[in-house]
Amino acid sequence: MNIDDAIHLHRIDPARNMARYYRLSSMPGLFGDVCLVREWGRIGRTGRMRIDLYASFEEACAACEALSRVKRQRGYRDVSRER
Repeated sequence: MNIDDAIHLHRIDPARNMARYYRLSSMPGLFGDVCLVREWGRIGRTGRMRIDLYASFEEACAACEALSRVKRQRGYRDVSRER
């Protein structure tokens, strides 16, 4: 994951009235750290956001990969693959 890349996932199940999104992105922090931004919620609605700080880009990348792997195991799919 590059600093400019973002991972955008959807989980849609009409039978359960489920339409969720999960987005992971990273950006540089003010003090030389890296911010991993997580956003999630129902598609079409304002969701929630959490920002986690990491000392290095490698740590943020590892956390991002771990989070995206867990979400994909729970049924989330990449948005670009859905279309």
